[in-house]
Amino acid sequence: MKNESDIRNEELLLLELCRLDFSNTLPAKIKELIKSVSDWDYFASLANEHGVVALVFYNLERNGFLTELPERIAETLNNAFMLSLSRNSFHMTVISEVLKILNKENIKTVLLKGMALELSVYGNTGLRQMTDIDILIDRNDYKRACKILIENGFLSLPVKSLFHLPIIAYTGKHLPSLLKNGASIDIHLDLFGVRKSILTKLLYENSSKIVLAGQHAYIPSLQLFFLYLVRHINSHEVNDESQLRLYTDLVVLIEKYFDEIFTYDLLTYATEAGLEEVLASKLEILRDIWEIQFPGWIYDFIDKRDNPDSIYKFVFFLKSPKNKYVPGNAIAYRKTIHEIPGLHRKILFVLGDIFPTITFMKKRYRCNSKLKALLFYPHRLGKLMWLMGN
Repeated sequence: MKNESDIRNEELLLLELCRLDFSNTLPAKIKELIKSVSDWDYFASLANEHGVVALVFYNLERNGFLTELPERIAETLNNAFMLSLSRNSFHMTVISEVLKILNKENIKTVLLKGMALELSVYGNTGLRQMTDIDILIDRNDYKRACKILIENGFLSLPVKSLFHLPIIAYTGKHLPSLLKNGASIDIHLDLFGVRKSILTKLLYENSSKIVLAGQHAYIPSLQLFFLYLVRHINSHEVNDESQLRLYTDLVVLIEKYFDEIFTYDLLTYATEAGLEEVLASKLEILRDIWEIQFPGWIYDFIDKRDNPDSIYKFVFFLKSPKNKYVPGNAIAYRKTIHEIPGLHRKILFVLGDIFPTITFMKKRYRCNSKLKALLFYPHRLGKLMWLMGN
């Protein structure tokens, strides 16, 4: 593993536990790492911040290492695992309701991210922690789907601005979240950007049918799902935030579906999606940090696009996970504008960012009155100029 001197023993142990396959000499390596840990509070805290605490507990327990930990730390990890199991059970109940509603209207629903991974890879055992439910539906069905779900008790979050209403399907990663009883449903229409909608269509059409609580749903086709998750990690890291949970998803997918993922079609899709450099950097991390062995042609692909900063940035995110560092997001903002098709839509998007609703302004700037919120509109224009200029 590269840069081990820059990674604490607690972090090394956490990395080794972010997987499902524990063959070969790995258990012996983990046992030695456990002996070297000096700050168990840091270990437990980092596992929680990276969204892998449930998986960490499960792997320590099933490999017989839990008794090697301080009792209070083992109890903390166990409580976190039980909480994840409970939350995932709740999410399964909610997605079952959503599927029942949409299936009745013949709206095909493809599960994404945590929900798809929990069912297809993690084994539906509470190991893949999730905060919301992400689904993909056909662009032609989204208005009908939203309307039906709202009629069945789901509440849609308001749009940021009235200028965004005509372009709501083009302004972000997903539509405004639909909420019910503490659950959040995010409906996606495009996974690789509107300009690359053909890839989303391929993933959607080639998804595999499953049965969940008596309702049919779909799991994404493996290669494009893997590539989408790579893109998803990159979208977080553009904003200088990341989590081991996202990398662990790639690791466990590779462990279970290596032969299906690593065919030459993966590189063809990466080229079409404009993700060659991003894919190479993530595969480099999986090779050097998790020591995953790839075919020779994947090594060639990585080496031709060698990025010396990849491992350095990964170590930064390892030590400073999601929500610990909040930078300016000029790059991400410009990328969002670039991906919106049509000049008129771009203009509406920018106008919506300058002139959000009063409701948004009061919440964003923590104002109690409309008048006070109005005073922050000039700030929106100044921020926009900074974002566009950086």
